[in-house]
Amino acid sequence: MKILIASDLNWPLINGVATFTRNLAKGLADRGHEVIVIAPSQTGRPYVEVDGNYKIYRTRSVIFPLYQNIRVSLTPLLEVRRIIQDFEPDVIHIQMLMWIGQAAMSQARRRNIPVVSTSHAMPENLMDNLKKLAPLARPINYMLREYGRRFHSRADAITSPTESGIKSFGKHVAKIDKPIYAISNGINLTQFTPTKADSAIFKKFNIPTDLPIVSYVGRIDAEKHLGILIRAMELVLKQTKTHLLVVGSGGDLECNQLLAKELGIDQHVTFTGRVSDEDLIELHKVGKVFCMPSPTELQSIATLEAMASGQPVVAVDAGALAELCHDKKNGFLFDLDNVEMAAEGILKIITDPALRTRMSVNSLKIAKTHDMANTLEQFEELYNMVIEQNKVDAKEAEQYGVSE
Repeated sequence: MKILIASDLNWPLINGVATFTRNLAKGLADRGHEVIVIAPSQTGRPYVEVDGNYKIYRTRSVIFPLYQNIRVSLTPLLEVRRIIQDFEPDVIHIQMLMWIGQAAMSQARRRNIPVVSTSHAMPENLMDNLKKLAPLARPINYMLREYGRRFHSRADAITSPTESGIKSFGKHVAKIDKPIYAISNGINLTQFTPTKADSAIFKKFNIPTDLPIVSYVGRIDAEKHLGILIRAMELVLKQTKTHLLVVGSGGDLECNQLLAKELGIDQHVTFTGRVSDEDLIELHKVGKVFCMPSPTELQSIATLEAMASGQPVVAVDAGALAELCHDKKNGFLFDLDNVEMAAEGILKIITDPALRTRMSVNSLKIAKTHDMANTLEQFEELYNMVIEQNKVDAKEAEQYGVSE
């Protein structure tokens, strides 16, 4: 099968969309499919690069200063048209409803190529970073959701990583007349395992070996609410010795470093910054409990990776996190921005070895249901379904003399 993936957010950017797109492309190529990805250039100029077993076609781009300083392709239509024309895909999978996604959708509809569209976006992810527009957040969120509904309705099938993601369409979901499926982003369970961390990783990042480690992995931007975890750690440290490991980078990194210093706990926090794929796997094995304070997760691949590495979870009861963190089974949920509840959940786990063991086992059981192999199989089935339905529709159109 020839599969074209269109993604306005892509590796080396670190976020859920980029990580999923890369995992999907690699996984599908491993299974014998011919896969290409269209994504913004990292230099501004167009080029083609090879990422392991598939190609990425990079389109002209500029820096988008309003959100994470990412690079975006504002006028990619001609480039996308040429790539699609040359590749002749059997199916197009669109990851974002931004400019590359729009161009890919337009060309797919014009050329009668079946489309699967995945909804990763939550308007809050953008609005939390555009604080000057906060007074207009409600109407803007409504307009963004309506735009999302219109965009995804042009696809042949729609997916979201979770049931909560489908619900995020709100009342707009009733207006969508295309099938919607919840398909997990998935994780590679052969990479993320509950084995002991390599001792070298502790030395490399100067992580203490004699203390329980509370970990966070992900972007450090406003919508992630990392400050809640840092404030919770201040309370935890008043009752027991522990250490916080923060893996990742972003626009709010310096603010959170300053917060840790202001609270007087900076000596008990390690900020690694961005790390390699290999180090990430080892760092997930370091923690005794993983904490995710972000209320805008449509799934949270980082949380899944931590669970597959054997970590219990303390997470905010918002977004889709309750689908991963089952309260009192493999961790504890806390109310939005409730520092005391977050600290209480962390304390219970790191001070009770038996409880941690039980919750670790349950995290592993839940993580197994998100094996990337299952995700790939589901998308293969979906691709085949929309391809076959497209053939049926084309035959019927020909039979009744309907032209595009």
